[in-house]
Amino acid sequence: MRVVPGIAIAPPSLSRIATRVETRIAGVLEVEVERWSAVDPDLAEPLCALRDLVGAGGKRLRPAFCHWAYVGAGGRPEDSAVVDAGAALELLHTFALVHDDIMDGSATRRGTDTVHVQFEADHALDGWRGEARRFGEGVAILVGDLAFVYADQLLAGAPAAAHHVFNELRLEVNVGQYLDLLGTARGRVNECTARRISRFKSGKYTVERPLHLGAALAGRLDDLAAPLSGYGLPLGEAFQLRDDLLGVFGDADVTGKPVGEDLREGKPTLLFAIAAKQASTADAAVLGRYGAADLDEDDVAALQDVFLTSGAVETVEGNIDRLVGEAVEALDHADLEGGAGHALVELAYYVAGRDR
Repeated sequence: MRVVPGIAIAPPSLSRIATRVETRIAGVLEVEVERWSAVDPDLAEPLCALRDLVGAGGKRLRPAFCHWAYVGAGGRPEDSAVVDAGAALELLHTFALVHDDIMDGSATRRGTDTVHVQFEADHALDGWRGEARRFGEGVAILVGDLAFVYADQLLAGAPAAAHHVFNELRLEVNVGQYLDLLGTARGRVNECTARRISRFKSGKYTVERPLHLGAALAGRLDDLAAPLSGYGLPLGEAFQLRDDLLGVFGDADVTGKPVGEDLREGKPTLLFAIAAKQASTADAAVLGRYGAADLDEDDVAALQDVFLTSGAVETVEGNIDRLVGEAVEALDHADLEGGAGHALVELAYYVAGRDR
């Protein structure tokens, strides 16, 4: 059954989990803004920037996968430990977004200016000394680092097995980000490398490791790690493939990012690797513009057309369908309680068919 973007509806449980996690993060950051403002009023600005970015939106998928693995392993749905773990995952994700936006030179995130752009504008408006761009990027790095530290604090009371998973998650996302930067700089990528990048930069970090974290919190990582990986790895890849398609064809009003941004950055995606392999001579010339910072609307439309006519989009959509099928089938081998299996099936179809 074809997983169609825009048709998949977010499961009701996603918003309930998100609300608990958002409330927890807001409480932490409210205390921190008050605490550091008392030291120096200027310290409120980076903390408020972090608070505002978290509050600007987000799917909260990582907390949801963690939650359902925890419940499936026998944990209580309302337990504060899994809320704290979800909040830690979301703050770690915020850290990654802020730093990613600097590396990619992105101007917007979740429909608003990125953190580094906000502080660059403040510097220019006030006429401060030095280079506005460097100031903006420097502050944004610190905002990301604050999110990283608060994530650690929220997970402080977790068992050792959970900390091990969290550390692996953080290493993997950094390794994946380096491969992504390298592939972008080289301007070429084969299908094998593109899949490796998507697995480490996004797939494991978004699905598999949050699942492992939830199981570890409940003391059942040993027996659930393998079946949860059987679900999480293919679904994580499907998540990234959908993300790649949205980066090329998504509606900016829905995704919160400009159309064509991934094309201008020259992201080393499986979509591009397949198109480059299957393109005609004429199409290959068009693909030569992939990664050009000065792409205009006509260039973007031409590249979109090549992705379609080369069969790359159809191939990627077929891969998404196959991967979701693998993920759902793997749940048959997972001994999960509390309706977690059903919830994870719903999440799988939502993740693969979302429009943002």
